[in-house]
Order: sequence, then C-alpha cells, then structure tokens
Amino acid sequence: MVEPARPDVAPSPTVERDAPSNDGPGRALQRKPRKIWIDLDNSPHVPFFAPIIDELRARGYRVLVTARQCFQVCELASLLKVEHKRIGRHHGKHTLLKVVGLCVRAMQLAPTVLAEKPDVAVSHGSRSQMMLTAALRMRSIVIVDYEFARGIELLRPSWVMFPEVIEPRAGGAARPILRYPGIKEDVYVPRFKPDPSIIGLLGLSPDEVVLTIRPPATEAHYHNAEAEALLDAVFGLVRDTARVKAILLPRNQRQGSEIRKLWPRLFDSGKVIVPDRAVDGLNLIWHSDLVVSGGGTMNREAAALGVPVYSIFRGEIGAVDRHLATTGRLVLVKSADEVRSKIVIERRRRPSEPERFQSRTLTTIVDHIVSVAEAG
Repeated sequence: MVEPARPDVAPSPTVERDAPSNDGPGRALQRKPRKIWIDLDNSPHVPFFAPIIDELRARGYRVLVTARQCFQVCELASLLKVEHKRIGRHHGKHTLLKVVGLCVRAMQLAPTVLAEKPDVAVSHGSRSQMMLTAALRMRSIVIVDYEFARGIELLRPSWVMFPEVIEPRAGGAARPILRYPGIKEDVYVPRFKPDPSIIGLLGLSPDEVVLTIRPPATEAHYHNAEAEALLDAVFGLVRDTARVKAILLPRNQRQGSEIRKLWPRLFDSGKVIVPDRAVDGLNLIWHSDLVVSGGGTMNREAAALGVPVYSIFRGEIGAVDRHLATTGRLVLVKSADEVRSKIVIERRRRPSEPERFQSRTLTTIVDHIVSVAEAG
C-alpha cells in the first residue's frame, strides 16, 4: 500500500461563513455557505465520497448529491446512508450508446443543477457531470487515480486532482493540477469497522477458504479481453480446489447471468455464490482470505486492509497499482498459467481489527474542494 498519509499538514483553512457585511445603517447580510455538487456514477465512488460529504457538511457547507442507477450505486448509497437524488442510468457497453447515454444523463441532471445552483461540481470521473459543467461554464473538479482514463481532457474540467504517486502530467492532462497524499482508499478505509454478521448473511463456514472475486469491467473503455480468459482460469482453479467458497460480485445482473451460464455446476453446488443484496465491499474483503479482481478499487481496498490480493486487470497498469505491486501489497497475474502458479488459496491469519492510522488524505482533498468553492 502507498504509505498512509500522516497528520502533519497545516490546519484546514478557516472558512468565513455567515460573516456580516453592512448594507446600510444597522443592517447586515449573511452569505449562505457555498454549495458543492457531488455526482456518484460508479459503485467505488460511494464509499470514497461518503466521508468527504460528511466532512464538508461538518465544516458548514451544503452538499448536493446525485447518483446514477447502475452498478449498485444507489443501493450502496442507501446502505452507507448517503442522501442522494437518483438521476439517470447506464446505457450499455456499445460506444455509440455510451455517448448517447452520457448526453441524455447530462440533460437529465440539468434541471436539478440549474435549480440548486451549486458553486462547484466534484466527481471521480463522472463524464455526464463534466459534460454539463462544460456547457454551463461551471467550475468543476474531477478526481482521477488512473492516469490512462480517456475523455477527461476532452470534457475540460476546471481542475484535475491526482494522488501524488501519479506524475503531474501523466495521461496528458493539461488542466490545473491538485494533488493529494496517499491513495483514494486512504479516505475511507481508516473509518472501517468489521461487521461479523456478514458471515451468517453469506453462509460462510470457518473450515472454508473464502475467495472474493470481482470480474473485469467488460463495458469500460479500458477493458482488455485477456482479463476474461484469466477470469475463466480463476473459476477453473476454484473448481479444482477443495474447501473453497467464492463470493462473486458481478458488476451488473447481465454479467452475473453470463458467468452463471459458463459455470453452472459451481453455482448449483454452492461453491460460488452471488450476494442477493448490496454488501459493504470493505467488510466482505476483511472477512475474505484472498481477493481476485479485474478492477482497481477492490484491489487497492484489499491492499489497504492487508488482505492478499491478485489483479487480473489487463489494461495499462497505472502508477498506483505499479507501486502496490513493487511494494509487495498486490500480485499482478498476467496469464492463465500464472493463475495456477501465483494465486495461493489458503486461510489467512486475520487480526481482530484492521490497522488504524490517521490519514491526511481526506483532509487534503476536502481542503482542495473548499479552496475552489471559496475562490468564486
């Protein structure tokens, strides 16, 4: 894991809200606190923004939260008690449908945004939000932790925010750069508390090795079909290994149905199960013995929690994952042969509580958002 950021930064800037200004003798006007619009359009954004929203509100800011109905975004928002307005949905993996869907959702967001009049828009790569803010000439911050994401510069956010481990100009970003220490998972992992009720909820047995599997994002622009071959090899390994239970977290119902059709006996025997409701990803990772994932967020969450994790992602490897692999917190799996040779299916010695650390990642990100909001 990237070294957790420690609390050695300067105090957060003082924000003068409700400061009186004279408007004639004996009269004073109070300025309303700035309003910040956060858009959640993918499931990893929900746990990431939950503490950011709490911190902004604790500092006295108003926060508008919108959420896209896809990849269990709204279910996770409800699970984590993030108040949100549900707007728009996913339109499929075809490129043309994606573009049309982004435009449609931008138009769906417009009435709420025009009525709410936020001072700044913030997302972790919501293209619909960026499209709308560009059209409305609204200040925006896009947070990025994968430097090979496409389309960010085309949509021209006002600021781009990176983790410090990524080079400032990685990915060709030409917008003003904001940087934060650590990795995005350092924002929310420190406040995680294990909940053992998930053991009964999923029917986990103490004599089984629990493997959590997150398939690759087959509808993402960065998807490489090699990852699907690696996923097949992982299911073959599960089939051939005794006393292992795999918890599959498909990205949507269609993906789950396709995998079930390929491996019906594993599902029929109960060796592979899919939770019937949204579960807390961190809690599932903590109660797992190992994680295999084709996506970045779950890999980094497992690394942050000290859980053995194997990446079958086959797109361009970003700076964050390269760092985790170099420091031994993440194993990159590049072939079907390596699925068998590298992935170790065994029980892990789980401590009673995850390691606690005080991170300045959250404070730094919120300070950046506040600075932009107050600059207007």
